[in-house]
Amino acid sequence: MLKNLVFALAVLLLPAMANAADVSGIPKIHDGDQVLIGRTRIRMAGIDAPGLDQLCLDPKGERWTCGVAARDELARHVGNKSWNCHLLRIDRFGRSVAKCEVDGEDVQQWMVKSGWALAYVQFSHAYDEDQKAARAAKLGMWQGAFIAPWDWRVRNKKTAILGTAKVPASAIAILLASASGPVAPSPECTIKGNVNRSGVCIYHKPTSRWYAKIKMTISKGTRWFCSVQEAEEAGCRETRR
Repeated sequence: MLKNLVFALAVLLLPAMANAADVSGIPKIHDGDQVLIGRTRIRMAGIDAPGLDQLCLDPKGERWTCGVAARDELARHVGNKSWNCHLLRIDRFGRSVAKCEVDGEDVQQWMVKSGWALAYVQFSHAYDEDQKAARAAKLGMWQGAFIAPWDWRVRNKKTAILGTAKVPASAIAILLASASGPVAPSPECTIKGNVNRSGVCIYHKPTSRWYAKIKMTISKGTRWFCSVQEAEEAGCRETRR
């Protein structure tokens, strides 16, 4: 009797359990692969887009803020529409990794086939063909030269350069730099990062003692971060002073 009752309750709860992993609503777009829907921080599955601080080169070899462009193109395409995201897992930064759709369109696929994100092959090969098509058509980042977002977060002088444009000899120095000028790339990006004399990346929150003394310039040594998670994902640690 009790067993039958438990089974019946489980059957009744199945639809609710299935829908619990779905999040819907109009998002606040953080960057090309991260959005906020309600209180749920979502990292889009299967793709990796440039961060707001990442620089790329255009077909003429000029630097441009491809991370900001990726965010803006995503916002322009579906930013004012309701999204439906299906939760796959929680990552180590507490974000919900999810596949998102808008009016039946796979948002991740659109980002890759438009050249504003790469197929995140370390985790999925779902968008490999879309990436090949974007590269062939020289769309988005593929019109010039860039570093894969996952490489850029831990970049060094041996980092591979991707793209379809012929790049100048100075390309690697430009691509290793960030868009961290005196003004943050986005109002919510208030965490400062810099590299100390030992080559360690340190991040400073606005409440940190040395925050005001960190001068942000377009160089490899300084970066703006939009969250502690982003700073730590880039291999930085919090200042101890």
